[in-house]
This record gives sequence, structure tokens and C-alpha cells, in this order.
Amino acid sequence: MRLVFAGTPEVALPSLRAFIDSSRHDVVAVVTRPDAPSGRGRRLERSPVGALADEHGIEVLTPAKAGDPEFLERLRALEPDLCPVVAYGNLLPQRTLDVPKHGWVNLHFSVLPAWRGAAPVQASVRNGDDITGASTFRIVKELDAGPVFGVVTEKVRERDTSGDLLTRLSVSGADLLLSTVDGIEDGTLRAVEQPADGVTYAAKITVEDARLDFTAPATAVDRLARAVTPEPGAWAEFRGERLKLGPVTPVTDVTLPAGEVLVERKRVLVGTATTAVALGEVQAQGKKRMAATDWARGTRIEAGERIA
Repeated sequence: MRLVFAGTPEVALPSLRAFIDSSRHDVVAVVTRPDAPSGRGRRLERSPVGALADEHGIEVLTPAKAGDPEFLERLRALEPDLCPVVAYGNLLPQRTLDVPKHGWVNLHFSVLPAWRGAAPVQASVRNGDDITGASTFRIVKELDAGPVFGVVTEKVRERDTSGDLLTRLSVSGADLLLSTVDGIEDGTLRAVEQPADGVTYAAKITVEDARLDFTAPATAVDRLARAVTPEPGAWAEFRGERLKLGPVTPVTDVTLPAGEVLVERKRVLVGTATTAVALGEVQAQGKKRMAATDWARGTRIEAGERIA
């Protein structure tokens, strides 16, 4: 089939590569977010999906809005049979959805109808889910509510960050998306409406959402820290300044007042509502990321000081 692939970040690359390598399909263009400022020089840079398309000589479309008349005109001229989507990050109006014969098929990183929305993997880690996965579905006007073609599942490991889990799902999900498009072309695959029960939502996580609350139990602190790694990154305040924090590890042998810091020879502990957690990597303002023990030695933490 003639495909126009829509996606933006690195997580979409395994799927795009799968279609480029497929002998059954022809990626005639990609749609991605416009080039964005990056680095200290704030130079405009192509998205990962756009850069991969450039490497393969594939046309790149970067509309500010997916309903722009010029974009729609070009999309119609390309005559796509189907548009696969992975983390595109732009609203698709109905007039755009109507262009391809077989519609737009999205790869979503949850087992729908659980965790519809912008941050399903982060929600799964924070919620303590044992199993998550990825789903392919036909995009409709309502958020992530379209009929489902297929699902793969993935065990959430005990120390998974969102980044770890999303990396694995991007690979298994690419296989699912390719097989979904194959099945649609063959006429052997039919979408099934999502059940009305079990719908949950995963809103985009803001920087403020990523602030650790040490008055919560250690399990909750641990899950949130892993859920927001690598983006937007966990943080708290120490001595009135923001302290970026990597994942923490709950311990069972020490109890401290919530937020109180205890520096030991091989670990730095912070109290929670239950047992303490051990800090991993930290980054103070204006400093490089480092092990918590190195940070503590240089900071000369006094007894009773707290992170909040």
C-alpha cells in the first residue's frame, strides 16, 4: 500500500524503519512536527522521524496544523491508502482523517481502553501496573476511542522507568503496527470496538507533576520518580533550590522523618511516610549530574536537613 507515515520522536523510529524495510508497502511521505530550536545555539533541528525520512529520500511534510489547506492539498495528491501514526503529537481533524482510503491507524502504548491520552506509559509505571502493552486502532474524533485492530502485552519490570518500558514497547509495537497494516491490506483484519468499561485516562505530565512528595509512602515516591524518567524528570527542593533527581530505591532498614536526609558511607537516604528511599543520581542547579554520595560529600549536609 501507499503509506504516509505520521510521527515525531525517537519512539516512532522502529515503526518507520519497519515500513521502509517492508517489501509490501511504499512510504511516499512522512508527516512530522515542524523543525524546533535545540541546543544552546537554538538552531532549528529536524525531528527524529523527519531526519530518518531525509536519510531515505522520503518527502517530509511539516504542517503547523494537520488541517492546513496546503497540507491537505498535498496529502490528497499523494493518494495514500493508509496513514500509520506513532506519537505524531498534532490534532488530526476529520477532513484530514477522511483522506486515506483505510484511514489513520495509530499505535498507542497501552492496552486500550486503559490509559487513553498523552502519557500512557508514565501512568502505567506510576500506577504500579504489572502488565501493559500497545494497541493499534483506527483514529476517530474522540480521544484514543477508535476500534482496536490488535494488541501486544508487556510485563512492567520492578525497576522499569518510563524510558525503559517505552523503548521495549516501541519495538514490539512496530511489529504489531506492521502486521496490522498487512492485515488491513489483505482484508483479513477487522477492528473491534473498545469496551465501555475499563476506560482510564493518562494526561500529559508537567514539570510540576514531577515534583516528589516525600510525605507520601516510599512506594509512591519510587513509582513517580521512575514514571517521570527521563522526561520531564523528577525533582525536589533543597536549601531553596531545585534539585533534579533520578530514580530512587526504597529501603527496608531505615525510617526517617519525611524529607529528612541521612548521609551514610555508601548511600544517601531520604525519609518518606513509610521507610526511607535511597537517592540515585542527583543534579544541583548549575552542576553536572552525579551520584548522590558525591553530591552529599560536596554539599556537606547537616544533620536534620530536609528535601521537600
